[in-house]
Amino acid sequence: MSDEFELDTDDLTRRMDGAMANLRTEFASLRTGRASASMLEPVMVDAYGQMTPINQVGTVNVPEPRMVTVNVWDKGLVGKVEKAIRESGLGINPQLNGTIIMLPIPELNEERRRELSKVAGQYAEHARVAIRNVRRDGMDQIKKAKADGLSEDDQKLWEAEVQELTDTYIKKVDDALDTKQQEIMQV
Repeated sequence: MSDEFELDTDDLTRRMDGAMANLRTEFASLRTGRASASMLEPVMVDAYGQMTPINQVGTVNVPEPRMVTVNVWDKGLVGKVEKAIRESGLGINPQLNGTIIMLPIPELNEERRRELSKVAGQYAEHARVAIRNVRRDGMDQIKKAKADGLSEDDQKLWEAEVQELTDTYIKKVDDALDTKQQEIMQV
């Protein structure tokens, strides 16, 4: 069996890519002072008896740099959509205009920028932990193969490959965090 051990690095890469994709989604939800339709992606509305993404109950538009609008399709849901936005923690005060909910994006003050920067750091740390968990799973597979007769040289080779993959993804997380923090702190 020792010659036949093949670590599924594609699986590890796919799982680390998933952690990066999740990080990008979380970063997209952070306000940077500019309007973006993606900032409403994490907002869920209690519609028709279940939690529904906001983009499935209305059209999200960005008509100008500091304004996001949500054109709610069902008049009965306007109040629920407004409530979901208000309680989402985005720090935006929705304004009603018929079935259109306008979301003026206020200028970020220095204190709020620092808070958002810390939140971005927390998101990045969650991604690092997820990547390290994938690394641990890979190392466990190698240890199990070692117990089944994998040579020590092969074990070191596979461990080095898993560590290199981990280091690459941790660097990607750090780079994404630096970029996001610069974007947040930019006035």
